Amino acid sequence: MPSFGFTADEIDTSAPTRSARLKWVVVVDGGLDAGRAVNAAACVAAVTGRAVDGLLGPDAIDAEGVSHPGLPWAGCTVLAATGDQLRSIRRKAASSDDVLIVDMPVDAQLTRVYDDYLRSVSAKGSDDLDYHALGLVGPRNRIDRMVGRLALL
Repeated sequence: MPSFGFTADEIDTSAPTRSARLKWVVVVDGGLDAGRAVNAAACVAAVTGRAVDGLLGPDAIDAEGVSHPGLPWAGCTVLAATGDQLRSIRRKAASSDDVLIVDMPVDAQLTRVYDDYLRSVSAKGSDDLDYHALGLVGPRNRIDRMVGRLALL
């Protein structure tokens, strides 16, 4: 995955999340049961945290000195969409060079062996895949246009 994210001088944990140059959204199939939806969002978030430089803030230290791992300082919005909307949003995002796409094809929850997932996805073209979730990170105005007025999950 190419380097993507915030430069050190952009990270301002004292500012509101809306002031961050990049916006992060996770869009989940709103028709999924709660367990599958949470799983899809968590999987997409795990990859995003690894892929976006500077996304995680410093660890928080509580009053007893116990450290709590840093969370995304720039925020994350979790939205609901239909399967058709997910495919459409992914196509729009794929046409933007400055948008990171982290997706979870439906195939991921249909298999219990990762190699089976890899084989399943490799047998299909991008337009033939259905998605349970997408993670998008990119310029705030571009991401807002892609996700439109989707409802919060």
